[in-house]
Amino acid sequence: MDLGLQGKVVVVTGGGSGIGAGITEVLSEEGARPVIIARRAPDADWLRRTGAEFVQAELSDDAACRRAIDTVRSRCGAVHGLVNNAGANDGVGIGKGPDAFRDSLNQNLVHYYTMVHLLQDDLRAARGAIVNISSKTALTGQGGTSAYVAAKAAQLGLTREWAVEFLADGVRVNAIVVAEVMTPLYRRWLDTLPDGEAALEEIVRRIPLGQRMTTAREIGDTCAFLLSGRASHMTGQWLFPDGGYTHLDRAIRGHAGENPAAD
Repeated sequence: MDLGLQGKVVVVTGGGSGIGAGITEVLSEEGARPVIIARRAPDADWLRRTGAEFVQAELSDDAACRRAIDTVRSRCGAVHGLVNNAGANDGVGIGKGPDAFRDSLNQNLVHYYTMVHLLQDDLRAARGAIVNISSKTALTGQGGTSAYVAAKAAQLGLTREWAVEFLADGVRVNAIVVAEVMTPLYRRWLDTLPDGEAALEEIVRRIPLGQRMTTAREIGDTCAFLLSGRASHMTGQWLFPDGGYTHLDRAIRGHAGENPAAD
């Protein structure tokens, strides 16, 4: 399927690692021109293979974001699409206090708004698209991570708010709700546990479709579709490429034939 993304400039925040890298790779394969905005440069060989541009910026700094967008326009021209992806589950829970909470929101939420604000004219002119990368924790909670959950829930609310605000301009705004995706950050979290492999086995066992983690490229495939004209009548939606993890009963094992509780 030709997604019609050939030559279109798409900004991907945090697009050089983890889920963002999966998104960048798929966009590159579809002929788009991904531009990564992130704090740290990706691996140079990987960057050459994908053909992606890289612009360094601290996304929690509004002025740095503005400079980054100016650089994107000067190098690549007008922007067609935006993927708000950068952020991390930083474990700021109730006990950390208001200052830590505010700082976490600045790291995980505010730049989503800042990038849309800075790119609104480009997106309107292109009748482009925005994809916000959120998390299942916005809907399920997790414990010990109040700030991250607040950011992720706000991203889902903003997806629908921006979908309304951009209706007259034909700019579509959707969200991908990520559940269990194996990334280097996820691996590092597992390594902090007393028995990371046992924890991973338990998590995977509870993913209904295939008892496996979602891949970063599967998130990338969903993202590329949402950015493309093939999703031309989709806006304000939250998509869940998660093997049924968020919505199906996690007691299910594979299919009805393997579930002794099934009729």
